[in-house]
Amino acid sequence: MTTPAIDLMTSLRSGNSTAPRLTWYGPGGERVELSGKVLDNWVAKTSNLLQDELDAEPGMRLALDLPAHWKAMVWALAGWQLGLETVLNGDGADLLATAEPDAVAGKYDAVVAVALPALAMRWEGGLPAGCLDYAAEVRSHGDVFMQHADADPSACAIVASDGRRHLHQDLLDGFAVRHEDGVRLHVPGSGGLEAALANALGAWRSGGSVVLTHPDIADTGKLLAAERIHGS
Repeated sequence: MTTPAIDLMTSLRSGNSTAPRLTWYGPGGERVELSGKVLDNWVAKTSNLLQDELDAEPGMRLALDLPAHWKAMVWALAGWQLGLETVLNGDGADLLATAEPDAVAGKYDAVVAVALPALAMRWEGGLPAGCLDYAAEVRSHGDVFMQHADADPSACAIVASDGRRHLHQDLLDGFAVRHEDGVRLHVPGSGGLEAALANALGAWRSGGSVVLTHPDIADTGKLLAAERIHGS
């Protein structure tokens, strides 16, 4: 059974799949550009890791203790593609993806450490016992996601900060922010992960693309002009 998130991933890897869909500017001059095809590959690999290695199933809860970052976008899309509920407010969950594995509080079926540097091939330093290293593991998983169990469109996809529950079937109509067709959207990371996800979903739904910037990156005219962003 399909959901809007599954349909969105299909649209990102079809059509003009080589066009930029997600561009990230991070500290130290870091710039990452993902086409629709490459974004779908990352999401598929992460979905496969969740499903095949962590036994994730539709209806389970995935907590994201991550900043507004391109890898956090990948994790949210992977969870929604699988039919999971994304948890951003620290409430209880079955699985946790975190950039701070040493600060984990609470019990989870699995904890995954997500190294944020783009070129990280593994977590730098030691990890707590039982914590999975995302950078070291994700590349071994397949580029195509084959779902073992159907996602339930009527299940919760995310609870927003205002308390509203958004179902999988309403993710693009209720949670996503509407944007004009083909928009090239600047999303400042300072707004937090929830706002970044809502805006990105709306941009992708309309066939557009997203430029996500770390809070330390100044919104200079040069950057916006280079990325062809208007009205930011």
